[in-house]
Amino acid sequence: MNLAKSQLWTRNFISFSAVNFTMTLVFFLLNATITLYAIHEYHASTGEAGVIAGIFIIGSLLGRLLVGRLLQTKKLLVIWLILFIFTTLLYFLHFNTGFLMISRFLNGITVGVVTTIVSTGAVLGLPAARKGEGISYFAISTALATGIGPFIGLRISQNANFDLLFLFSFLLGIINLILALFLRFPASGTAGLNKKTGWRISDFIEPQAVPISILILIMTFSFSGIVSYLNVYASEIGLLDTASFFFMVYTLFVLISRPFTGRIMDKRGANIIVYPALLLFSAGMFLLSSATTSMFLLTAGALVALGFGNISSISQSIAIRLSQPHRIGLATATFFIFYDLGNGFGPFITGLLIPVTGYKGLYAILGWLVLVSTLLYYRLYGQNERSRPKTVDTGKR
Repeated sequence: MNLAKSQLWTRNFISFSAVNFTMTLVFFLLNATITLYAIHEYHASTGEAGVIAGIFIIGSLLGRLLVGRLLQTKKLLVIWLILFIFTTLLYFLHFNTGFLMISRFLNGITVGVVTTIVSTGAVLGLPAARKGEGISYFAISTALATGIGPFIGLRISQNANFDLLFLFSFLLGIINLILALFLRFPASGTAGLNKKTGWRISDFIEPQAVPISILILIMTFSFSGIVSYLNVYASEIGLLDTASFFFMVYTLFVLISRPFTGRIMDKRGANIIVYPALLLFSAGMFLLSSATTSMFLLTAGALVALGFGNISSISQSIAIRLSQPHRIGLATATFFIFYDLGNGFGPFITGLLIPVTGYKGLYAILGWLVLVSTLLYYRLYGQNERSRPKTVDTGKR
């Protein structure tokens, strides 16, 4: 095998991962603080603040739908990063809540487009025989941003004014634009994508990626119950101080496990990772629902990381492997559309359940939902994995 063609850690791959990390960081640091900003600065109601937070995800979904059917190129990335910078500047214009909603919606579109383009570019540049491992490494950039983003956002909002948050996001956009100017997009896997035109659903969604994307929708739906309500639940059970360390433990165990699980998938398939991960995620939810001590809460964080943290990256690998090379952009967009749907609707639906079930009951229900999803995964993909062809990069041309 040609060593150059099997290399993962190229300058290009690192740059794609850096752009993905910073864009995801912006999403999470703003989402963690924008409701507080809307309430304090615009005297918005909690309902209005919720819409201001959620409309970003709607914009992101629209952006993914728009870009998935286009050629993923350096020029397209640069254009949308410039648009991201301009939409970030809109946060500095203090008019009213309606204008803030529009700003959030437009900013969400740009983030959805940029993260889809960089994810596709990173995947196209990976050697086929190490795709699962490469995607696991790339997904670490998302996992880190998930934990670090809210921390940075809350620290800045507590110790400075909100404009500093927007300035920080603007500067990250400038850095990403500079990085993008030096990126090289792989030509393979994009040619011919636009030869067919029309408005069929397959022009915007990759059908082969839908089954495994349904699983990730359920997983992100369940995980959003932790992201949205962990602090409130921890306060209720007297573990608020410990809750701040939950996502640190989560991030640590994701960092430890993902490189190994990606490598195992490349060699032995997805089933050997996904079935245990689903059981671990479920166990983490059940432990969270019965947590009475700090050790219980942090152990739940580790189990959730080993579960959800690996399901998300392995599922993305599956979605890409099931798709034709020239439709990898659509497959990536499809995966993240379902990912965003779970994150977007999860807090709303689980919020309706909490008055009936309480937080302990909610996490127990989500634990059962994840456990039952083991059967869903078997039907959607697991039972047929051995019959599916494996892509192997021989290094020959």
